[in-house]
Formats: sequence, C-alpha cells, structure tokens
Amino acid sequence: MHMQNQVLAILLLDIVGSTQFVQKVGARRAAEWLQYHDRLTRNLLYKFNGREIDRSDGFMLSFTSTIDAVNFALYYQMTVPIKTRLQARIGFHWGEIVEVTQSESFVLANAKRIELEGVSKNIAARTMSVCAPGQVLLTKQAFNTIKNQTNYYTPKGTRYACVGLYRFKGVREPQVIYAVGLHINDLQPPPSSEKAKRIGGAKKIKSRHRDKKVIEWIMYLLPRLAIISTAYITYIIWPFLSNKGARELWGIKGFGWVDGVNYIGHIIKCIILGAPL
Repeated sequence: MHMQNQVLAILLLDIVGSTQFVQKVGARRAAEWLQYHDRLTRNLLYKFNGREIDRSDGFMLSFTSTIDAVNFALYYQMTVPIKTRLQARIGFHWGEIVEVTQSESFVLANAKRIELEGVSKNIAARTMSVCAPGQVLLTKQAFNTIKNQTNYYTPKGTRYACVGLYRFKGVREPQVIYAVGLHINDLQPPPSSEKAKRIGGAKKIKSRHRDKKVIEWIMYLLPRLAIISTAYITYIIWPFLSNKGARELWGIKGFGWVDGVNYIGHIIKCIILGAPL
C-alpha cells in the first residue's frame, strides 16, 4: 500500500432515481441500460483526462484540471441524459486528498487499486447531494481555480453563478457553492437537502443582459411590452371613457369609476397648484 497527498478535482455523479428505475424495468434490463450509460460516461471521462475511482449508482471521478472537470460535467449533461433518459446530478470540489494505492495482492482479490480519503471527498459528495437533477455545482475552491478559463472543448455560452452559502453535514466550515451551465435554469439555487442546509444567498439568479439568449430576451421583454401597450391603450381611450355622454351614447356600462378617478386627480392637482377646488 502506498499513500500520497494530491490536490485534485473530485467529482461525484449520481443517477437520479436509480432504484426506482431498476424496480420498474427489472434487474436484467436495468443492467443493460446502465452499462450503456456507463460506456457513454467513460468515453467522456477519457476524452477529458479524468480517472474513475469508484462506481455504484453513479461515479466518483478525479481530474488534475478543474476545466477538464467542468467540460466533462457539461458534456455529460448535454448528451448522456438525452441518449439514456437517465438524469444525473453532478458536484465537485477542488482540494487536497490522500490518494491510497493498494498493493497488487489486494487488487488481485478485487480491491480497488486507487482510493481517495479526506474531507475533500466529503465536501464533493455534499455538493452533489444538494444538486437538482441535471444540475452541475462546484465549490468556491473549485471556482477560484477556473475563473475566466476556457479551452477548445468548453461549450460556448458557459456561465457561472454563486447560488448560495450551505452548511454541510459533517463539514466544519460553511461552503460557498457555484453553479455552472449553459442556461439560466441550470444556475438556480437549489434548496436545502438532507445533508446540506442553505443558509444564505440570492433566491433567484437572473441573466445579465450580455448573457441573455433569444428565448430569455423574449421572456424579459414580453411583460414589459404588455405594460407599455396597456398604458398606451389606456392613454388613447381615457378621454373617451371620461366623457359620460359618449359612454351613454355608445351604451358602455361599468365605467362610472372613471369619473371618480378623474375627480380625485382634479383634487390632487388643485392641492399641488394651490388652486381652488
């Protein structure tokens, strides 16, 4: 056995609802489908220079570069759930870890060759546990190593947002958590979970104007255009509605309150100008 200290990006990937999936389709069919999922995941892992540490209802992976971990996570969420119809949550942390390499005799007895020990592994696991399905979260320590970094593989439009301060079960210091994604929905703060309590941060993350995509601009402008249109239409038809004779001529009922509004407006105007009522 050999132990050494390493500084790594430790990434936890968890398939959401894996137990229900096995119960629904049966053990044999689930095994075939999960093997297909794992093959796709491992192909991405090799592409982004990652290393598989463990596998259960997901994966524990390590990367020597945070940008590789980000690219792996984003490409996974962009491709694997579409092909497998299985959703996953991904969280990772950058920190010091003890890497244990088991002796060959234990490996021959089916022990894992590489194991990771230390609180960094727990922080990565807690970060993953608070994720919403399809989301990618990372700690402040991981974010600080990647500010403004991209490479050839980084998807265009990748965005980061601080989603809040969380207190993790078993971890002494609260952790500032960031989200990374391509859409504003990927960046929304997740609520507390069983092992992570949210103790601060914005309730909702909004896109900066320079980051907005077409659909986000549409959703941003529609309510504002509706308000402007309503105000303009009201401005146009208000003189007509204020004319009691015109309303009676056209048989328009239910707008008697307009006279009251105009009267109140007249009183306020007189008070401001000091004119007699």
